Amino acid sequence: MKVTVGRSTVNGEVFAPPSKSYTHRAITIAALSRDATIHRPLLSADTQSTIRACEMFGAYIEKEGEDLLISGVEGVPQVPEDVIDVANSGTTLRFMTAISALTDGTTVLTGDNSIRSRPNDPLLRVLKDLGVDAYSTRNNGCAPIVVTGGLKGAIVKIDGSISSQFISALLLACPLTRNSTTLSIKGELKSKPYIDVTLDVIEKAGVEILVEDTNNPKFIIPGNQSYNLEEYTVPGDFSSASYLLAAAAMTNSSVTVKNLFPSMQGDIAIINILKEMGANIYWDMEEGTVTAKGGELHGITMDAGATPDLVPTIAVLGAMAKGETIITNAEHVRYKETDRLHAMAVELEKMGIYCKEEKDSLTIRGGEFTGAEVHGWHDHRIVMALTLAGMVAGNTIIDTAESIFISYPNFFDAMRSIGADVMLSEQ
Repeated sequence: MKVTVGRSTVNGEVFAPPSKSYTHRAITIAALSRDATIHRPLLSADTQSTIRACEMFGAYIEKEGEDLLISGVEGVPQVPEDVIDVANSGTTLRFMTAISALTDGTTVLTGDNSIRSRPNDPLLRVLKDLGVDAYSTRNNGCAPIVVTGGLKGAIVKIDGSISSQFISALLLACPLTRNSTTLSIKGELKSKPYIDVTLDVIEKAGVEILVEDTNNPKFIIPGNQSYNLEEYTVPGDFSSASYLLAAAAMTNSSVTVKNLFPSMQGDIAIINILKEMGANIYWDMEEGTVTAKGGELHGITMDAGATPDLVPTIAVLGAMAKGETIITNAEHVRYKETDRLHAMAVELEKMGIYCKEEKDSLTIRGGEFTGAEVHGWHDHRIVMALTLAGMVAGNTIIDTAESIFISYPNFFDAMRSIGADVMLSEQ
C-alpha cells in the first residue's frame, strides 16, 4: 500500500498503543506459565507471530475482549509439528530459538526475506555452549535455524554489541533448566533498556535473576524455577508514541498522548530528547498523559546505544531543526528490519535534507523539506517517521505503508483523528 501525506497540523488527544516489547515478553512468559490473563496486549503482526509460535509449543491462547487468556505449558514446551514461521518479527525469532532449546526434539524456525538476513550467531554460539545443537541451515548465522533441545546451565559469555534480544531470549529460557546459568556480556551492551523490560516481566512472574554490576552486567540465573504470571497489564508504548509527540513538535501544534505511565522502556527518553531540542513537553506521570507543543527546534547530539528504535524519529526531527543533529553509537541500528541509518539518509535526501552517513553515526542538517515519492523500506518505523516529514513537506507519497501493522496497526487512523492529512491506497 501507499500513503499520500499532505501538509498538516495536529491537535487533540490520542491513546498510545500498548507496548510491543512488553507484549512479546508477557505472551512468551504466560505461555511458559500455567494459566495467565494478559490485559490490553498489542495485537500487531509481530506479536501475532509470537502468539502463533507459542501455540506451536503447546500453549492455548484465546482472545476475550481486550484480553488474552493463555493456558501455558508449565515450563515444558512441546516439539512443534511444523516449521515456525515468524514472518517479520526478529523478537519472535530470537525468543523462540531459545525456547526451542527447552524441548526434547528438533525445531525449525524461519521468516521473511528480512528475517533471513538478520544475524543470530551470538545466540547460536551460546546455545551450543549450553549443550544445544543450534545452527543456521546456510551456515551464515541467519534463518532458517534448526534447534535440537537439551538446554543445560553453564557459565557462558555473549556478545552484547549486536542485539539485546539474544540476551533477553536466554534470560527467558535459562530459569527453566535444571542447573544454574551465569551469563556475562562481551563488548558494549546495546539496547540495555530492553533487557530491563525482560527482567521486569520475569520478576512479575515470580522468577529470580540476580544482576551483578548494572553497568557491565553479569546475570546469575538459578535453575529449576517456574513461571507463574497469572495476570499482567501491558503498559503504553513510548516507541510508538514518539511519532505522535514528534508530530506536534514538528508542526507547531499541540497533542496529548494518554496511557503513558512510567515503565522500564528506554524510549521514555523521547520526552527529554524533545525537551532538549526545544519542544514544550509536560508529562503527568500519575495521569499517564504527555502533552507536546511545538517550539523552536534545534539540533542535538544523541547517543543511540540504548534507544535504537528512536533513530528514525530523531532523524526527521533533526531534519527540520536549526543546525545539525548527530546520531552516534548507532551501528546496531543497521541490523533492524532494514539498515535504518542508510534508509533514513537516502529518503531524507530525496526530500531535500543533507545527511552524512558513517559506519556508526548519522548527521542531519536541518533544512526545508520538499515533497517527494519516498520508499518505506518495508519497515514500520521508517514509514511512520517519513509520514511526519510528509506532514511538514506536503505532497509526499510513501510506499510499503502496510508495514505499520508490525507495531502500530492503527497508526494512520490515530494520525487522522488529530488532523493529519493521510490517505491510503493500493500500490
